[in-house]
Amino acid sequence: MSYIEDSLSDGEEIKELFKLHWFSKIPMIIWVILALPTFGITLLLAIWEFLRLRSIEQGITNKRVILKTGIISRNSEEMKISSIETVEIIQGISGRIFGFGSIKVTGRGISDLVYKNIDSPMEVKKTIESVETT
Repeated sequence: MSYIEDSLSDGEEIKELFKLHWFSKIPMIIWVILALPTFGITLLLAIWEFLRLRSIEQGITNKRVILKTGIISRNSEEMKISSIETVEIIQGISGRIFGFGSIKVTGRGISDLVYKNIDSPMEVKKTIESVETT
């Protein structure tokens, strides 16, 4: 089971899980290509990058937004839906062309939660803003 599924409280349900854009896999692909002639440490770096990308969980429930990272250790950032003040899209030129970007969720106080290299950031923004708290 995933971290998000394991951490659900009573009455909480997953609304959507956000996917990474294929652009986020480019460093891993580069390490694999470099590993072909050398078959050394670059292969280990490619495996590490693959595991790092697999360990990222991003999603939203009817009560909170969640970002979990970490292969062996775990780092989770969560924010209650009722605490969200703004949802911003950060998107460069390549992000506009290929359809990826970052989403910055700002809450009360100084807390920020940033989803990086998200596929279809405009849809993610709409999803976050349309979730109703229960």
